[in-house]
Amino acid sequence: MKLLLTSAGINNKSIHDTLIDMLDKPIAESNALCIPTAMYGHPWVGPGVKAWEFISGKEDNPMVNLGWKSVGVLELTALPSISEDRWVPLVRETDVLLAAGGDALYLSHWMRQSGLADLLPSLDAVYVGMSAGSMVMSPNIGEFFVGWTPPNGGDETLGIVDFSMFPHLDHEMLPHNTMAAAEKWAAGMKGPAYAMDDQTAIKVIDGAVEVVSEGKWKRFMP
Repeated sequence: MKLLLTSAGINNKSIHDTLIDMLDKPIAESNALCIPTAMYGHPWVGPGVKAWEFISGKEDNPMVNLGWKSVGVLELTALPSISEDRWVPLVRETDVLLAAGGDALYLSHWMRQSGLADLLPSLDAVYVGMSAGSMVMSPNIGEFFVGWTPPNGGDETLGIVDFSMFPHLDHEMLPHNTMAAAEKWAAGMKGPAYAMDDQTAIKVIDGAVEVVSEGKWKRFMP
């Protein structure tokens, strides 16, 4: 699987061009499934207007509204209650998965409960994450980002990549997301970590990591 892990969606030409390269065909010829699940677990988002804005492509951060051939909804909380025959073929056939931001631990929980986490490594699709949708791929997120508490506690996520992410660096609406806070956060992480602003994404193909940025980012080593 190919991963494009963004802080805030397809926010600039560099990230947009990278996405097209990863798809190997135009966006207008690509089918997408959007995953709003992470939004429900975050107190600033939750169900309602924000989830509808993401699904309908009216979100501020470009993800769903890029001109896809088709867009469907993959709601992870519903999948455990239906047969895998109803959704696994759909996921295997899609060109791209678009995972919204929200709460990374909530998303991780439902990726595991639904069975999507086990399916992800075998997919040919491009996975595009935004904020929590990106962080869920890390081994863990750090206490700084713990909001929703999973049944077994902890801050562990899927571990599909070996690094962690601190998104929304120096965001004007998130005064605590400073470089100093990121350095303190990174000091508590067990592996490599990246602080990244909203003009930055991380591309991962077959384990090879490449930062795509028109903004500010920093890599921390343990």
